[in-house]
Amino acid sequence: MQISRISEAEKVTDSELDKTDRKILALLQEDARLTNNDIAERIHLSPSQCSRRRARLEREGVIAGYHARLDGEKAGFGLVNFISVTLATHNRNNAARFAELMARLPEVQEAHALTGEMDYILRVVTRDLRGLSDFVNETLLPHEAVQNVKTSIVLETLKDTGALPIGLD
Repeated sequence: MQISRISEAEKVTDSELDKTDRKILALLQEDARLTNNDIAERIHLSPSQCSRRRARLEREGVIAGYHARLDGEKAGFGLVNFISVTLATHNRNNAARFAELMARLPEVQEAHALTGEMDYILRVVTRDLRGLSDFVNETLLPHEAVQNVKTSIVLETLKDTGALPIGLD
């Protein structure tokens, strides 16, 4: 479920999160299926107060959405890859074309613009080496925005969490 967005000016800042907000966020990061009653019980708050706080955190964009976390290997996507991309030309139009490509590709889990030698780093999942080869040779390299790619295959994942270090002070 995606939460509706608000303007940048209306978003809450880290310094505006109190200890109770942080407790709510920490619990939801552990298990997003917790009900307001479950959370309220754990942090000694009334369910209605918990509900209001949670709704505010959603409205202000601190809680961006709720998602099921899937096991890639068990779901048939056993190969995790990091792909560095250099653009063919460095201008706004080419960067926009590349961003449009990234938005269309479900294999791309993350895409980040970088400083340094490469322009972007992608986290891509594929079913196997053949899928990776097809992705690189039939999707990335032929695209007009792309000049060069370098691929690294993940051998072992030591840690994979999207949780933020909320800290409860």
